[in-house]
Amino acid sequence: MQKQKILLLFILVFLSFNFSHAQDTPVIDKTLTLQQAVDIAIKYNLQVRQTETQMQTSKVQWNQARDFLLPQISANGSQGTNFGRSVNSNNNTYINQQFSNGSYGLNGSLILFSGLQNYNSIRQTTYAYDASKMDWQQQKDNITLNVILAYLQILSSQDLLAISRSQADVDARQVERLEIQNKEGAITPSALSDLKGQLASDQVNIVSGINAVESAKINLFQLLNVSYKRDVELERIPLNAQVPEYPANPDSIYQTAVTLLPLIKSSDLRIKAYEKALSVARGVYYPTLSLNAGVQSSYSSAAFNNIPGNFFNDTSSSYVTIGNTDYNVINKQQNFSTTKTPFADQFKNNRGEYIALSLQIPILNYLRARNNVKQAKINLENQRAVSHNTRLQLQQMVEQAYQNMIAAYGQYKSYQDQVTAFAESFRAAEIKFNAGAITADLYLLAKNKLDAATTNLSAARYNYLFRTKILDYYQGRLTW
Repeated sequence: MQKQKILLLFILVFLSFNFSHAQDTPVIDKTLTLQQAVDIAIKYNLQVRQTETQMQTSKVQWNQARDFLLPQISANGSQGTNFGRSVNSNNNTYINQQFSNGSYGLNGSLILFSGLQNYNSIRQTTYAYDASKMDWQQQKDNITLNVILAYLQILSSQDLLAISRSQADVDARQVERLEIQNKEGAITPSALSDLKGQLASDQVNIVSGINAVESAKINLFQLLNVSYKRDVELERIPLNAQVPEYPANPDSIYQTAVTLLPLIKSSDLRIKAYEKALSVARGVYYPTLSLNAGVQSSYSSAAFNNIPGNFFNDTSSSYVTIGNTDYNVINKQQNFSTTKTPFADQFKNNRGEYIALSLQIPILNYLRARNNVKQAKINLENQRAVSHNTRLQLQQMVEQAYQNMIAAYGQYKSYQDQVTAFAESFRAAEIKFNAGAITADLYLLAKNKLDAATTNLSAARYNYLFRTKILDYYQGRLTW
């Protein structure tokens, strides 16, 4: 029976673990859209999650800085046993016996002024927390851009694969036609072997294309930080038949990026945080005024209460003489009984309170305050340099991205003209080849030129889209 209970408990724990693990794993259908890919990456990408954790840490520090405005309250208590000669805390007399005693207290302290350190610390952690939120948003923007580029890379590889298959279909049909003509002796055998060699090259291109598609999909799933699913298909994105020229210049793009990018906002917020950190360091130079209060009490097992009883006449040894007769003096006495003083009575009777103002004036503390101020100034200047360099790098990256976009657009337009020209040349060569007016090598030369131009045009189109998406990212309008 005991073994069955242990087995049942193990099964429940196992099922609970798997259920929680399944709850943390995204459900990806057969078709993955771009929006789904972005949402999954923002939720599961490791860099995004780590940046979010850093933001949560900054929030804890911000809350702690505000909590320093609260008073410090502490309770204390002690209980012990005394042996031999000791002082009875109940009446401050010496006794020689074993007894137990205890003391209890509640103390509080509230800082009234400390050079505005708490206030400046709150402002410092507020700026740091806001900066960490900007870092988190920046990381989400980065992963969004990377997912879009990876998604487009898959579509580009798929288009190139489709072109390779289309080229192979054309060559396969020509091979079938030439095989018939070869059986009839209407062509030279070399013409057929040239076409078969070209068809084999097409098959190699197809294999390479399949590998490129799968590699691009694996790269996307790495960004999503989820397990790879080979059978997932990507939803096609409708693309414009004509690719327009990008409607912006690098100066306007940079000016927009400076005002919108979380990267720049985070850098500026950290400057403010370091400015407040310098104020915190300078606050140590000022005195600290605090309000203190407390209450305490004590208990001793040696404490007794005297309880009055009946009165009686006690004949003393003293006497008075009346006449010639001596009479003893009779004193009226009262009986007393002793009982231990209860804990509650002692706790109440021994209670004491206090309230005080405390002023601490710093004079010399290993020059720690001065060195902390110097270090805070260094940190501030370093952050200002980092902020300036961030803007400089951003301006350079915008210029480079814009130049890459211009080059990509120029290549795209050139490949468009090249495809148009080679398409016409191939059309004429195909007509002549089918009529037997030219040899296979001339036909293949025209076809290879068109195939290469078509492949280059497709790659150039997506390359231009990549470049425009990077510029969109700098302008804060990274959408599809």
